[in-house]
Amino acid sequence: MTTDDLSGMGPLVARLSRGGQRLRHADRRHPWVLETAVVVLVFLMFCLPDLLHGGVDDGDSPRRFRLAFTHLPVAGMLALQAGLVLPLLWRRRRPLAAFATIWAVFVLQWSLDAALRADIALFVALYSLALHGRLRQLPWACAAMAGAMALVAVRASSTVSVWDALFFLLSTATAALALGLMVRIRRAQLAGLRERATRLEIERDQRSRLATASERTRVAREMHDIVGHNLSVIITLADAGAYATDLAPARGKEALRLIGDTGRQALGELRRVLGVLRAATDGSPGGPELSPQPGLADIDALCATVRAAGLEVVYRTSGDVDVLDSGVQLTVYRIVQEALTNTLKHADTGARVHLAIRVEGSRLTLRVQDTGPATPSGPPNEEGHGLVGMRERAALYGGTVSAGPTGGGGWSVEAVLDLTPQGGDR
Repeated sequence: MTTDDLSGMGPLVARLSRGGQRLRHADRRHPWVLETAVVVLVFLMFCLPDLLHGGVDDGDSPRRFRLAFTHLPVAGMLALQAGLVLPLLWRRRRPLAAFATIWAVFVLQWSLDAALRADIALFVALYSLALHGRLRQLPWACAAMAGAMALVAVRASSTVSVWDALFFLLSTATAALALGLMVRIRRAQLAGLRERATRLEIERDQRSRLATASERTRVAREMHDIVGHNLSVIITLADAGAYATDLAPARGKEALRLIGDTGRQALGELRRVLGVLRAATDGSPGGPELSPQPGLADIDALCATVRAAGLEVVYRTSGDVDVLDSGVQLTVYRIVQEALTNTLKHADTGARVHLAIRVEGSRLTLRVQDTGPATPSGPPNEEGHGLVGMRERAALYGGTVSAGPTGGGGWSVEAVLDLTPQGGDR
């Protein structure tokens, strides 16, 4: 829980929380400050009164209590107090060593029939061992603590009942042990919550980066399909128009008109894609002017554009293609568009292209075969972005794409898509 969460519970709680956070940060930077402060506090509250009044058996205590214990000289009292209090300096770094040292001095002190207020250090050491030590050390520490408390109860039996003394001393030791374990469990819970929050934040950032990369890939694929196909058509038409300008001016004029139509179509599709991106980035409420994504009905116009560029395209379909959803139709359209674009790039003018789309049950087969050269131009053994994009699109529907030369010369692209619904993933 953060300070902002606590601020709604009141200004006092918020101030205490901020103060606790500052103390924890200061303790991490200077751990010796807190250790020294604990030692100084124990000395002022429990050691100094014994030094000023000569021990626990001072004039304010009952007479029989004073007679039951040995009066220590100042030097001996200081030595025992140092043995009890100074090990608290390493109670967090070496909790077992601190507890063992204080326990040994404690047993020595009560063996001499001496009572000191500084004995409280043994309970502080037990608390620190429960908080900072290893859990498997606690049974041995509890057994040693019970033995020390039994020694105190026996030594004080002349002034108080053994069972009453044992009950009080063991209750105090149990409280110190329980407090240390409670703080330890609470810190472990908070550490687990912080670790989980950090892990969730990392996972959120990773999901965001993956979504961004996926969207970037999708947009790059769309841009490649739009720009690549239309530019190929424009280049082919421009070359044909330049060649026909002198021989057949009408054909040259027709080529220029087709170039303009193709360029406007490409510009419209680019505006649609960029408009969606701009709306997603700027968050504009109006949104871009959208048009339907191309589907199977648009393949006829695509084939007409390719025919105008000088290729002969034969297009046929079989099966129930009209019931295909828009996602499948867009995938098929883009694969056909990329395959025809590659044919425009690599096949000679006048080449023949056979385009077939067949739907059989839950399987769609798309085949584009041309009579151009069997080996496309470009670096050998290198797949272009177009083939990679086709395979990525087919993979969205559990499909595959294969491309290669045909037996009688030419090039073939075949895609197979799985039309089985998959639990709303599409």
